[in-house]
Amino acid sequence: MAKDKYFLYPKDVDSFGFDWGRLALTVAPEVNGAERFSGGVVDLPSGEGHARHNHPGAEEIIFVISGEGEQMVEDENANPVTQKVGPGCTIYVPESRFHSTKNTGPGPMQLFVVYSPAGPERALRDLPDFRPIPPGA
Repeated sequence: MAKDKYFLYPKDVDSFGFDWGRLALTVAPEVNGAERFSGGVVDLPSGEGHARHNHPGAEEIIFVISGEGEQMVEDENANPVTQKVGPGCTIYVPESRFHSTKNTGPGPMQLFVVYSPAGPERALRDLPDFRPIPPGA
């Protein structure tokens, strides 16, 4: 658990590294004892993104901090709805709904994501391209 459980920067916690970018969980049961949700900062280099996936039993909020990209969220009939997104956009992903994000801009894209309930992000550790990144790296 982080030394300071109330005020955390992404550089101060373990991160999940992938071929497409990284996720630094700054709120989670194992980070600071959060019980009902988890969240953190996602960094996507230009041209990168995560493949279509879902989080069974969990909702997700994605907030675009910087950069621009394309976000896909399936509607209630499993039809993909894709839209260009940029800074300030909030994306709601309903429970168990498939979605994907791609950085289409010339620079990095940074997102803040929230999962409720906490837990679906743990499955990311099972992906073949997962690698742990220690704090400060």
